[in-house]
Amino acid sequence: MNWGQNAFQYHDNQLHCEDAPLAAIAETVGTPVYVYSQAALLERAAAFVTAVPPNTLVCYATKANGNPMLLRLLAEAGLGGDVTSGGELFLALHAGILPDKIIYSGVGKTQAEIEMALDARIRALHVESEMELGTIAAIAESRRQIARIGVRVNPNIDAQTHPYISTGLHGHKFGVNPERAMAMMQQAANHPWLEPVGIAAHIGSQITKLSPYAETAQFLIGMADELAGMGIALDYLDMGGGLGIDYNEPQLTKNIQQSTPSIGDWVTAVSEPIAKAGYNLVLEPGRSIVGPVGALITRVVYTKEQGGKQFIIADTGMNDLLRPSLYQAHHPIWPVNKASVVRHPSSVVDIVGPICETSDTLAKERPFPPTEPGDLLAILQAGAYGFAMASNYNGRLRPAEVLVNSDQFHIIRQRQTYQHLLDGAA
Repeated sequence: MNWGQNAFQYHDNQLHCEDAPLAAIAETVGTPVYVYSQAALLERAAAFVTAVPPNTLVCYATKANGNPMLLRLLAEAGLGGDVTSGGELFLALHAGILPDKIIYSGVGKTQAEIEMALDARIRALHVESEMELGTIAAIAESRRQIARIGVRVNPNIDAQTHPYISTGLHGHKFGVNPERAMAMMQQAANHPWLEPVGIAAHIGSQITKLSPYAETAQFLIGMADELAGMGIALDYLDMGGGLGIDYNEPQLTKNIQQSTPSIGDWVTAVSEPIAKAGYNLVLEPGRSIVGPVGALITRVVYTKEQGGKQFIIADTGMNDLLRPSLYQAHHPIWPVNKASVVRHPSSVVDIVGPICETSDTLAKERPFPPTEPGDLLAILQAGAYGFAMASNYNGRLRPAEVLVNSDQFHIIRQRQTYQHLLDGAA
């Protein structure tokens, strides 16, 4: 069974992850709970590994979901890691991702984090400012250790995505403009303890068109050719990630038109021009690997009518899944028991959480079948930036995480207890 595009399906009106009924998982583990499909995760990882040309490094963006078990599965599938903090570097190494397959990105690396990366001998630190380059140079010189670096370039290319997750314009905090990047690469080439190995660009997240990537590839090739003319030969060009997934109910309906590029189409669009130009490639997919493989299962607590509106109040909210509140993001939400969909017409509702914020909304003005307290709902396409952005706001406990393999499931992160709210307190 190919679960990569459709890990969550109804069988006899009951929603399953692979062959495991979500109702049984909720009964055993409680709610809210994140549920992931192991088969879908591995299929989507394999889709990248098999589609890329030789000498390509696929680095999973650990910020999307850093569960240690998922990272271990991806490491075993041959993926590297794109990390943005000392914590993510720790998780990647703990999961068995090889150091020479780890790229360290991010605008605010501390001295301790830089030293941690040099201790691990990762593939490269991607530098995002002249001051950071100076810090790395000083640390490398004091240690008498070569630091491999790349420079993140801000290409001023519009990714045509939500402004909060667009990262490639000159007004953004990420990277440096091309002129500064060229000067930094020359500075690194002239430093005895720095080795410039790549240039990188990451123009945003949840991008659903290929044209911005094609433009970025040509941009990086032009820079690399110019650097080659200056005597600086690069190991790779890093195209970043950001490939979008379909949040518009694709998972549960057969033969629906896919509104985002496939993994294969994206890899082809970014790899062909770079390979033709004679450069190796690094990719940093995150959401496109883990997003569709996860769902957040929640239980209805109350229903309510107020001000002419119908509310469904769930036991999960923005503390567990921040994206709808932060980005006004749409997630498909389906009843775990489909029978009510078949028997009753839908009404327009707001599905909200228990958090004391007006923005704590999971879905606004969404057609939904009649719902009673105790009913289970599945918030789909929640594998990326779900648990990773969860918090203890309002004293809420972070949910459990469960991994499904065929008809079996096991807990890969225990639900917090109230005692965890005291962690680190005096």
